[in-house]
Amino acid sequence: MSKIYHYASVAEALTLLKEKGFVYDYNIHENEIMENPKDFEIVHIYRYEGDSNPDDEAFVYGIKSKSGEKGVFVTGSSANSISEASKVLIDLSIKKHS
Repeated sequence: MSKIYHYASVAEALTLLKEKGFVYDYNIHENEIMENPKDFEIVHIYRYEGDSNPDDEAFVYGIKSKSGEKGVFVTGSSANSISEASKVLIDLSIKKHS
């Protein structure tokens, strides 16, 4: 089951996830998520909302693969910042909570 955390900033979320062993950067390797979405589990979700601008909203995912690799994926929520990998992660989180 994924947990939703509230941190002061995206940087704080990334630091704390790193301390928990989430060190792999899935933003660089997003093709792994897109090619085999069933091989991944979202363990942590962090949502950050900017104080004044909705475009400042961001999501930090703590992801674990079936092989045990733990990493992070960071994405914005505006229409121009959602990648194909972001869509896959959104689908995974929705399916998990259904």
